[in-house]
Amino acid sequence: MKACIIVPVYNHQHAIAKVIGHLEPLGLRCFLINDGSSPECSNVLRHIGRQHSEWVTLLERKKNGGKGAAVVDGLKLAINKGFSHAIQIDADGQHQFDDINCFLQASEKYPERMVLGQPIFDVSVPKKRLYGRKFTNLWIWINTLSFSIKDGMCGFRCYPLVAVDQLLQTAELGQRMDFDIDIVVRLYWQGVKIINIPTEVQYPLDGVSHFNMLQDNLLISKKHTQLFFGMLRRLPVLLLRKLS
Repeated sequence: MKACIIVPVYNHQHAIAKVIGHLEPLGLRCFLINDGSSPECSNVLRHIGRQHSEWVTLLERKKNGGKGAAVVDGLKLAINKGFSHAIQIDADGQHQFDDINCFLQASEKYPERMVLGQPIFDVSVPKKRLYGRKFTNLWIWINTLSFSIKDGMCGFRCYPLVAVDQLLQTAELGQRMDFDIDIVVRLYWQGVKIINIPTEVQYPLDGVSHFNMLQDNLLISKKHTQLFFGMLRRLPVLLLRKLS
C-alpha cells in the first residue's frame, strides 16, 4: 500500500501552515492543490512548498474551479505518481489528524474499500447545517438503496485509487460542493464497499467556510436529482446487490 494526502486549498492562508505541521509526522507525500487562491494565500502555499519540498508537492490551478475540481486534479496526480490510496482532508483544520492512521489501517486491511469519516458533532453545530446534512444523507441512502454510507458529505476520507481511476475515465464528477456526494455514490454504484469511521469534527481553525447556503444547497439538490435518475437506470443491479 502506497498512500498520499490530498489537500484542496482556497484562501485558507491562516490555517494551512498548522495543517501541514500536523501532517508532517505521518511521513506521507502531500499534494497541496491551490484552487485559484488569493495572492496572499498563494504566497503562503508557495513558501510551504519550498520549505517542505521533500514531501509536499504544490499544484496550482490558475482559476478557482471548486473543491471537486481541485480534488480531482489531486487524485489524477496521485494516480500518475503510482499511489494506491489517497487521504482527502480539508485545509481548514476541522478534521482530526490523529484519525488518519485509523483510516490508513482500515485501508491496509481492506485495500479495495473506501474509508469514510462519520462526523461526530458537538452541540455547537448550527442546526441548519445539521438538518441539511441529514436531508442529504437520506437522498444518498435512496440513491444507493443502502445505508452503507453513513455520511456522504464529510471531506475526510481515504480512496482506493484503482477504483477512482476507473471512475474518472467513465464519469464527469461534480466540480464544487456536490463533489463529495457524487464520488461516494458513484463509487458505491461501481461496487466499491464502504468502511465508516467515526471522527470528531470541529469548527475551522481560521473560521473560514466557503459553503454558500443558497447556491451550494441548490447545487447539491440538483446533484441528488441527477443521481436519482442514475439510480433508476441501475435499479436491477442495485437490488440484486442488496439481496445478495
